[in-house]
Amino acid sequence: MNKLSAVVIVKNEERNLTRCLESLQFADEIIVVDTGSTDKTPIIARELGAKVYHIEWNGFGPAKKNAVDNATGEWILSIDADEEITPVLASEITKAIGSNQDFTGYYIPRKTNFLGRWINHSRWYPDYVLRLFRKDKGQFTDSLVHEKVILHGETGKFRNYIKHYSYPDTKTFFDKLDRYSTLSAQELLKKGRKFSVFALICKTVASFCRHYITGAGFLDGLEGFIIAVLSAYGVFIRYVKLYYLEKTSHKNESFAS
Repeated sequence: MNKLSAVVIVKNEERNLTRCLESLQFADEIIVVDTGSTDKTPIIARELGAKVYHIEWNGFGPAKKNAVDNATGEWILSIDADEEITPVLASEITKAIGSNQDFTGYYIPRKTNFLGRWINHSRWYPDYVLRLFRKDKGQFTDSLVHEKVILHGETGKFRNYIKHYSYPDTKTFFDKLDRYSTLSAQELLKKGRKFSVFALICKTVASFCRHYITGAGFLDGLEGFIIAVLSAYGVFIRYVKLYYLEKTSHKNESFAS
């Protein structure tokens, strides 16, 4: 019988963690990697049977690689603290890893709750993410943000979705936008990407169109419009931060010389 390890990286997630870990009780083990919580997150994790490890924060990719390295199962299920595995999805996962199929990983659809409403369009659904994979066939990249699994082998798709409670209020949205846009700008600079006014304008406009028009965000009502505007704003801020990171980098180089 294949063993399943569920892995979660966390920091100050006491509001979400109980729901998440309770939905993972079907797994053979739960690995929680804490990156500096100052609330009751580690206590909650241990009370719900998780093995807790503590590391310094150095990006999403390295943190998730650490979680996988600590897992002992043949299969890895990577879940965020603000997500929940439904009972029907748990059954689908259990059946998949117990079968003799040739798949080494599975894409799982994800449905996001935005300010109290489940979003069915806006490029937010079905939002397939590679979250279940064989440990010996896949591993996360070292990216600071938007990390992904590099997988060797064939993949399948699940029918049932992960519930994603990412944005319960506007404060949470803007806190995440600030954090992710900073990490994204740092990642762009790290990769040698250069700021340009053309990219700032075009990618911002393209983001709105991608969510609201081609992504049918207009079918999600006012929330769909808000998502499109805020997603475009997130792209705009990312390139503004890249611009100032470049200026700071150039100043430091000038001082060094």
